[in-house]
Amino acid sequence: MSDIAITASQPEQIGLFDRALRRVASLWRDMASAVAGGAEEGIEAQMRACLEGRGGEVSARNRAARLAQEYLSADEDGRREFLRALAGFDSDPEAVARAIERVNAARDAAERSAAQAQLRRALEPPRLRLLTQFTTIPDGVKFLVNLRAHLLRAANGDPLLAALEGDLKSLLANWFDVGFLDLRRIDWSSPASLLEKLVGYEAVHRIRTWRDLKNRLDSDRRCYAFFHPRMPDEPLIFVEVALVEGMATSVQRLLDEKAPVLDPREADTAIFYSINNCQRGLDGISFGNFLIKRVVALLGAEFRSLKTFATLSPIPGFCRWLDQALVEDPELLTESETEALLKAAPELPALPAPNGSATAMAGSMATAVEMPEGAQALRRILARRGWHRDQELAKGLEPVLTRLCARYLLAEVDPRNPRRARDPVAHFHLSNGARVERINWLGDVSEKGMRESCGLMVNYLYDPARIETYHEGYVGEGRRPAATALRRLARGWA
Repeated sequence: MSDIAITASQPEQIGLFDRALRRVASLWRDMASAVAGGAEEGIEAQMRACLEGRGGEVSARNRAARLAQEYLSADEDGRREFLRALAGFDSDPEAVARAIERVNAARDAAERSAAQAQLRRALEPPRLRLLTQFTTIPDGVKFLVNLRAHLLRAANGDPLLAALEGDLKSLLANWFDVGFLDLRRIDWSSPASLLEKLVGYEAVHRIRTWRDLKNRLDSDRRCYAFFHPRMPDEPLIFVEVALVEGMATSVQRLLDEKAPVLDPREADTAIFYSINNCQRGLDGISFGNFLIKRVVALLGAEFRSLKTFATLSPIPGFCRWLDQALVEDPELLTESETEALLKAAPELPALPAPNGSATAMAGSMATAVEMPEGAQALRRILARRGWHRDQELAKGLEPVLTRLCARYLLAEVDPRNPRRARDPVAHFHLSNGARVERINWLGDVSEKGMRESCGLMVNYLYDPARIETYHEGYVGEGRRPAATALRRLARGWA
């Protein structure tokens, strides 16, 4: 999970977007050909014709199809030009000014209420009606979701496109309210096209083969996704769950294809090990908290033996923070930790240049900065490829990194918001009402896991009886519920 590393990589998403839309492009062309005129009218003229509703409802739908087809067939510059033309259909400033005057001149509450209603109508930009017209064409809602994905990339530094992106986000937030969504289980009998999308959208723990996918959909596993009625074949977000005995500590063991299949009726724990947002265009529209709570309720009803609901989560920001803290905080390590690190690292090579450290040093710090000896020793160890396979070295590092990770999760804040946890995955789960339960040493020894979190993973516990209390405490006051053992581990900072 990221922030939540719960989103597919951009190139893969773009490929899936384009494949999904290409299959309806020919239908859009057929609809567009029924409209008089052509692309020579220019994008703005076509948009104006859409707004004016020339030819009635059918013609308006066909014009929207032509606009969508032109957008899809354009190159990057052409798509940006399309978006700027669309953004140009803004509110009439003179009409807004007149409406404001009527509000200010209102003599009583009734007159003011009527004037404010007129002001709201004047403020509504015509581009909202244009955007809404795209919903009338086949896969039009999916088209708008993809359109916002492009806007999120293109709007950076462009106020006009940023305003259009805000309008479209508001529309999508209303259309994709969780009350309109369907929760469905995905299993091995699901359509192959849906399983292919599952593989493409999985970004937390990559699905390497069809055998790997089949293992994740076996009888002791569950996968649930939210779908929208207007995008019935496109998952919006999905969660993968393992039904196990005891709280899982290692994702490699959890995903081991050779491990015996457990009778799910014997499981006492449900482990949420991967959550993925599938639609880049729905960023900022939250489904994850509703998804987890719904799945907890479903699984609890299906398997009465389940007593524990927890995650096995990555800690994607830990190494980045550690790099910075080793340079900036001379008291980061205790005296005993420094002694242990110096004892473990005397024969290791000198500190490398900032590009190549296992802790993502690239560009984040200058080696010229004088650091305490313990910090230098820790960096030398972490820069050594495969250090975790040296049992003595790993044994010496475990208490140091585990304590630092507890501090990171329980005390470090987002620089932009002091009430938010610094780690994006921690923020996601704490916002949803979970508590930080346990840090797992070498829980993910993949290349990504070592690079991002020194192999550490964390269990977040979802206690159905405390979810709302924990949620309110974190969102309202920034309190981070945690197991007593973790609080003791981070004492002095948490």
